Amino acid sequence: MTGNIAQGIAIFASALGVGLIGYHAVEAVGRNPGASGKILVQSILALALAEGLGVLSLVLLH
Repeated sequence: MTGNIAQGIAIFASALGVGLIGYHAVEAVGRNPGASGKILVQSILALALAEGLGVLSLVLLH
């Protein structure tokens, strides 16, 4: 039971992180549209890391 709760918390935190990364990437592009290429690359890397941690938590806490 506690593993399931820990998995839920980990996936929720991962989803929250992905949402915050996306929000701040859009905000940054709105402030400086000329830097959209650099912002896109960095946000994709950060999104991949956040999703990877979510999947890793599913594997390790199972």
